[in-house]
Order: sequence, then structure tokens, then C-alpha cells
Amino acid sequence: CYLKDISKTGSCRMCIVEIKGARALQAACVYPVSEGLEVMTNTKKVRDQRRVTLELLLSTHEKKCLSCIRNKSCELQSLSEELGVDSIAFEGDMNSFEIDDVSPSIVRDNNKCILCRRCVNMCKDVQTVAVIDTMQRGFNTRVGTAFEKALSDTACVNCGQCRVYCPTGAIAIKTHMNEAWEALADPNIRVVAQIAPAVRVAVGDHYGLTKGKSVMGKIVNALHRMGFDEVYDTSFSADLTIMEESAEFLDRIKKGEKLPLLTSCCPAWVKFITDQYKEYIPNLSTCRSPQGMLSAVIKEYFRDPEHAGGRKTVMISIMPCTAKKAEAV
Repeated sequence: CYLKDISKTGSCRMCIVEIKGARALQAACVYPVSEGLEVMTNTKKVRDQRRVTLELLLSTHEKKCLSCIRNKSCELQSLSEELGVDSIAFEGDMNSFEIDDVSPSIVRDNNKCILCRRCVNMCKDVQTVAVIDTMQRGFNTRVGTAFEKALSDTACVNCGQCRVYCPTGAIAIKTHMNEAWEALADPNIRVVAQIAPAVRVAVGDHYGLTKGKSVMGKIVNALHRMGFDEVYDTSFSADLTIMEESAEFLDRIKKGEKLPLLTSCCPAWVKFITDQYKEYIPNLSTCRSPQGMLSAVIKEYFRDPEHAGGRKTVMISIMPCTAKKAEAV
């Protein structure tokens, strides 16, 4: 449940430690530090209690690990391995929640939620959007939206920060891999990729290559081997965006209106403004984002019969940003 500088609730009890002189085990994340404190973090008593706590969490958890998007990258799964949980002594009742997958970016599955509340704290205290919170009490406690609305019907900006801090598969980024493979398999479709600048480093990090090194060449090579016909760098359309926004800014300076000019490059930011600060909507740039600009330019180019070759063009964006999925819909 702990998030540095954000959440210190001490609710999950997985960080319990033994403190000399204390009557009971204490949650390390909320226990106050004092002079002469003697803390034992790995005694038999601590390990046994952590295991019992973990088994209780698992007793009401949907344990479909092999089909879960977080398989092998799940904090609950890692703790089970660390504490040697190969069987569960408790058989708890199981809730059954509907999966909320209406959002273009995010899928919520409360059957995998362990009520750590990290997502709630991130959405409320950091992003200041506050579209999810805990509701009900006791066994019926769950994380949800007001009036049980789908996430897409709330003020969610699709930033994906709830997913970043969710330790299980309760919140996941919607995948479009099947659609991508179907397009690649169709000979009548020209499949074009655009790659965001951050991806060229993130992919290398993911595969254990040198930290901070650009692997753009490897990515382009891999995409062509997968069947992509064309691969473009979104940096090009970022330059287009700079030119368009600069021209718009100079025009507003000349007219002395709708200032300051706020960028429209980030779809999460645009939705945040339009939902939360409507008075600033006129200040938003009218330009598309770099993703939107490159998609429009490429599709316009291949719309010309001279370049089309009788094929439909599909643009696939490889981005680090969850909100880009909402923009692409």
C-alpha cells in the first residue's frame, strides 16, 4: 500500500517488523522513528506473520496467473515466491465483479484488486482527477467510480498513472496487439508504424541493454521483420507541431488574444483542461498532437493513387503514453 511521499496508510501489513519493546508487530511504513529504536526485519515471527497476511490476501484473490496480463511482473506473485507460498490455508469467499473495459485506454478488473488503494491515492492526490475511490465496507469493499459508471463516462483523462502503481492486474492498459497482427497478416493493408522518441530508449531498458542508449535501429529492423511496410519517427511530426504552434502563437501575439497559449500535444492534458478548467479551453492550441499530425500526413500521402498501390493504409503508433490510445480512437 506504501507510495513514497504519497500514501502511508499501513493498511496491507506486508511491511510489518519486530520492534524491541513493542507489544506487537508494527507496519514499518507508518511507525515513527525515534532515538535508540531497534528494528528486526527478518525474524521467524515476522516471516510467519507476513505469510499469513499474504495467504489471507490470496484467499479472496482471483488466481488466474497464467492468463493475467501481469504474469511474471506482479508484486503479489513476487511476494508469494519470496515467502514460499505454495498452498493457501484459507478458503475465502470470492466476489465476482464485471470487468470495465469500455475505456479506450484502461481496463479495470476488480476481481484482481487487493485494495492497496495506490490507484486511488495517485488519481486523487497527484493527478487531482479523483475519479476512483473505495466504496462499501467490509468484505464488499471495492475500488470504483461514482454511481458505478464506466471509467470512460467519468472525468478520467486516460493518463494511466493508476496502472503504473497498481501491483496486480486489477488495472491494465488496453492492448491492441490482436488488431495489429491481423493488419500485418492482410496483404491488402499497408501497415505503417510511427515510433515516439521515448520508446527508442525504453525498449532497450526492457531487454536489459545499455541504460539510456537509443536502440532505434534495432526497433526498425524488428518491425520490418514483423511485416511493417513503413516505419517513421514521430520526431518528424514533433517538428511539424513546433512550426504550427509557433505560427499560431505569433498570430495570437499579433492579435493580443487567447493568451497564454497552452499546448495541445498531450491528449490527457487536453481532456484535463476541458473537464476541470473549462475557462482555459480557448487558450488551448488548435494544433493536433505529433501523433495525430504524422498519422494525417502519412494517410494523405498514401491516399494519392500514385502512392496507394490499391491498398488501404493502417497507422500503428508505438507510444509510451496511455492517453494516446484514447486520441487514436
